[in-house]
Amino acid sequence: MGSTQNVRWLSRPTLRRPVVLAAFTGWNDAGDAASRAIRHLVEAWNATPLAEIDPEEFTDFSTVRPHVRLSRGRSRQIVWPTVGLWHVSTPGADVVLVLGPEPSLRWKLFTDQVLGVAEELDASMLVTVGALLADVPHRRDVQVIGTATDQNLIERFDLQRSRYEGPTGIVGVLQDAAQRSGLSAISLWAAVPAYASQEPSPKAALALMERACELIGTPAPGAQFSAEIHEYESRIDDQVDDDEDLRGYIDRLERLSDAGMDFDDEDEDLDEVSEPDPNQPSLFDGDAATIDPSEDGETLVEELEQFLRDQRGD
Repeated sequence: MGSTQNVRWLSRPTLRRPVVLAAFTGWNDAGDAASRAIRHLVEAWNATPLAEIDPEEFTDFSTVRPHVRLSRGRSRQIVWPTVGLWHVSTPGADVVLVLGPEPSLRWKLFTDQVLGVAEELDASMLVTVGALLADVPHRRDVQVIGTATDQNLIERFDLQRSRYEGPTGIVGVLQDAAQRSGLSAISLWAAVPAYASQEPSPKAALALMERACELIGTPAPGAQFSAEIHEYESRIDDQVDDDEDLRGYIDRLERLSDAGMDFDDEDEDLDEVSEPDPNQPSLFDGDAATIDPSEDGETLVEELEQFLRDQRGD
């Protein structure tokens, strides 16, 4: 049984067996792809705020700091790094969207809050989305892997059974808790080029969003991504243009991709953000796998709330 003791309800809609679609910034969000996918759905669907999970129990504020915002240029307001929930009815199903920073503390209690909301709303399924670093080229189609443990789900949605063993993030904990509680659970993962790890990837975000909407049975609102994807690919092209070794490495990845080899063909980690070979060519100085877990988490909810206020004309 889940708990909602740390959940602040903002609305009490009547939903029919909603699908819970969740992403978190941080370790499982390479290229900001997973968080961008859910954020875009909240905005494109003009989703209605449903609830917030109080961050006090779950956040190390020295790592993921709150922000100060000036209201009308005068009064100061503290914006806390909060996990937000929204709801929307789509042609395929009712959906609850969950987005925010990966919690730093008390993951079991945090998981109870998410599953408590799912239980209270009689959710039909939990779908988590994530993105990992892999040996894939930036100019080929993004590979999205879906995993589950329920054989019926695997057959129904053309998924795989995860073979991963090792450290996990909050999405892995949520998946395990959902399965133990009897809630159907699917995990989606997009592969992001490890050599471009610090470039936000609209391409991977779109791929995750399209696959998630396919599971839900509703069209994906992805029309605006075309220009962003073109800019993304061109920007990386420009950065690798003068690096002969890196160009050769990418050519090899493209040949493997064209030959039909997936990023998990050699037991790549399906469930976690993987660390690339430290000797692998990179566009950037330093560790190519470094992702700041607080970079977007601190401001995601603030920006989404501002977007929704603008839509309502508040």
